[in-house]
Amino acid sequence: MIIQTKTNNKFITKDHTNQLNGFLVPLYNIHDGFFSPGKEPQQVYLTVIAPQQIKGPHLHFIRTGCFTCIKGNARFVLKTADGYQVFYSGEDYEYRSVIVPIGVPASLQNLGDEDAYVLNMPNPAWTPTMNDEYTADFSDFDFQAE
Repeated sequence: MIIQTKTNNKFITKDHTNQLNGFLVPLYNIHDGFFSPGKEPQQVYLTVIAPQQIKGPHLHFIRTGCFTCIKGNARFVLKTADGYQVFYSGEDYEYRSVIVPIGVPASLQNLGDEDAYVLNMPNPAWTPTMNDEYTADFSDFDFQAE
């Protein structure tokens, strides 16, 4: 199984007087071809990970996730048949997007001392009654090591 990732370019923005006023990072564009046909996002939501905390590990049998850390830095740990695969996303990691396929256990870890903001763009869209979150065992992974 191949885990798909992509770097999201950061573009500096300017106002009408050419003064720098921030930046933008396009995360999803249908023309990128990043998502398989029929697997395009059906929802976008924000999940916040408290400082030095971990969400998961868990897995889904109904939905695929596509995670991008947009504030702070996060480590995404995925458990595949080939072992653990680790990906980084956020301000220091080119806002990398990681697609987590159905059936792949994953954990999201905040590496910083402030909240990490992570966007998820799942397919299908999540609902509170979906009942598609299952605990996964990552007891052999060292979350303290970086």
